[in-house]
Amino acid sequence: MGGSPGIRAPAAIDQVAPSAAGDSAVIARSLAPPFPRGEEGASARPRPQPRVVFPPQPDRVAIVTGGTDGIGYSTAKHLARLGMHVILAGNNDRRSQEAVRRIQEETLNDKAGVMMVPQRTTRDGFEEHFGLNYLGHFLLTNLLLDTLKESGSPGRCARVITVSSATHYVGELNMEDLQSSHSYSPHGAYAQSKLALVLFTYHLQRLLASSGSHVTANVVDPGVVNTDLYRHVFWGTGLVKKLLGWLLFKTPNEGARTSVYAAVAPELEGVGGCYLYNEKATKSLQTTYDEKLQRQLWARSCEMTGVLDVTQEGLLM
Repeated sequence: MGGSPGIRAPAAIDQVAPSAAGDSAVIARSLAPPFPRGEEGASARPRPQPRVVFPPQPDRVAIVTGGTDGIGYSTAKHLARLGMHVILAGNNDRRSQEAVRRIQEETLNDKAGVMMVPQRTTRDGFEEHFGLNYLGHFLLTNLLLDTLKESGSPGRCARVITVSSATHYVGELNMEDLQSSHSYSPHGAYAQSKLALVLFTYHLQRLLASSGSHVTANVVDPGVVNTDLYRHVFWGTGLVKKLLGWLLFKTPNEGARTSVYAAVAPELEGVGGCYLYNEKATKSLQTTYDEKLQRQLWARSCEMTGVLDVTQEGLLM
């Protein structure tokens, strides 16, 4: 773990070793409330909303994946402004260190994924969308669970926040071909990874609740956000984004709002299993509430990552 201990900032920002997690998920220890509302799937850009002010969070820790740019960077920045000790988890040391420097400067002066990429695999041999957007977060969350459970306490739960997308509404989970090896579609693979994140979050929350852990799990939908994730989309879509992005897309700061809200809002204390969009709970795709499918995905994910499967017992001991 690296950092810049010589700088006195309202929050400490560190960078951790490369992580398999690619998208902008937030895994926070003891998080409680941050700011206004705020994916990749709503229609037009919403009108500005009044700023919500949250109290300082000087004794809390947040781990932000994909924190070097886009929504993840904005999320880390806003959590740091609240006084949290923020840890950036990324797989590019130079960009991570640069993000640490920028956040410290912005804090004193005042989350990594892929989308619709060509068919290719990670170093571990997983289809890139499924590996980076989903499996990385599944593995990282499980590796941190013991620490999260130790950190949570009554009235001050640790929180796991996963970033999905409205694209999950058109996703299909092919349990016989999670790697999309038989019939590859960039959009289909991306949508499947975002659908998997919602199923994972709901099952994780059920396991945590059944074991009496002071940890909650929620999933957020940031809206249509103007980030570099769109660099692989059809050229016509890219042109529209370039010309009308200011009108139709949220800024990364606006897109980070629901993630920050989920991490620290006091009204979400002890509340889990929610799909949050614009800082409000809403229904996800009906398929995501299928507990059998949740268990199947969890078991398969354990096999793929080498994580001990506690699903059979239904408890996180």
